[in-house]
Amino acid sequence: MPALMFGKKICQWCVQHEAAQRGELGEDAPQPVMAAPWVRRESSVTLTQVLVGANVMIFVAMVLASGPSFDFTSPVMDHFGANFGPYTLTGEWWRLVTYMFLHGGLMHIAFNMWCLWDLGALCESLYGRWTFAAIYLITGIAGGLASVAWNPGVLSVGASGAIFGLAGALLASFYLGEFSVPKVAIQGTLRSLLFFIGFNVLFGALVSGVDNACHVGGLVSGLAFGALIARAAPDARYSVRRLLIFLAIFFLLAASAVGIAHYHGLPFRIGPSPFEHRASSRPAASEPTT
Repeated sequence: MPALMFGKKICQWCVQHEAAQRGELGEDAPQPVMAAPWVRRESSVTLTQVLVGANVMIFVAMVLASGPSFDFTSPVMDHFGANFGPYTLTGEWWRLVTYMFLHGGLMHIAFNMWCLWDLGALCESLYGRWTFAAIYLITGIAGGLASVAWNPGVLSVGASGAIFGLAGALLASFYLGEFSVPKVAIQGTLRSLLFFIGFNVLFGALVSGVDNACHVGGLVSGLAFGALIARAAPDARYSVRRLLIFLAIFFLLAASAVGIAHYHGLPFRIGPSPFEHRASSRPAASEPTT
C-alpha cells in the first residue's frame, strides 16, 4: 500500500509490484511469495509451543501426583515449586522460575495457555526466539518477586506474570515504533493489548484469590524491557546491546530480591530454606485465568 508508506519501500515485493504497474516488467514476471519482513523464521517448532507443552506436561504430572485429581493441595504445589515467600526469599530462588510452569486447576491452565499461545507466537515472531525467551523469563521472575513482596505468606502459581510481561513488552515496542509495521496495521493489536491488560488487572483487583501483584510486576517489567529494546537495540543486529539490557535487568531484579528479603526481615541466602516446609497449613492462591 504505497500511500501508507510515505515513499518508503519496505520489501522487495512492493518495489517489484510498483515496477510492474509502471510497465517496466512483463506480465509473466515471477511474483515471489515473501514472509512479512518483521517475521523471523527459525524452526518449525517454536519456543511458544515448547513452553505450552512444558506447562501441560507438568500439569499432567501434578494431576497424577494428586490421586489423580484436579484438586491440588498446598503440599503438592509446594513440592512442584510454587512461589512462597518464606522459602523463596531464604534460599530457594529457583521457585521464581518453577512457579511459572504450575497452575492451580484446569480452567487456570486452559486460559493461561490460550493467552500464551497467541501472545507468545506474536512476540516470538517479532522479537526472535532468544529475545522472546529473555522477556518471558525476566518478566516472569519480576512478577514472582512482586508477588512475594506483596503477599509473602501465600503460595502463588501460574504463567500469567510472564504473559503480562509479553503484553507489556509488545505494547511498549508497538507504541515506540520498533517494528517496521505501518501504524494502521497495528491499531487493532494495540487496542487488543490494552483491553487484555485493563480487563485482567481490573478482574484481579475485584476477585479474591488472585495474585494481582504478580500481574503488575510482570507488566511493569515488560513495559521497561520493551522500551529499552525499542530505543537501544531495535533489531537483531544489536544482539550485544540486547544481552547487556538482559543482564542489567537481571542484576536489578537480584538487587530487588535482596531488598525484599531484608524488608520482610528474612535472612538472605542461597540454598535449601532453613524454614520447615509446612505448606499444608498455608493458604494457596493461583493467578487468574486470563
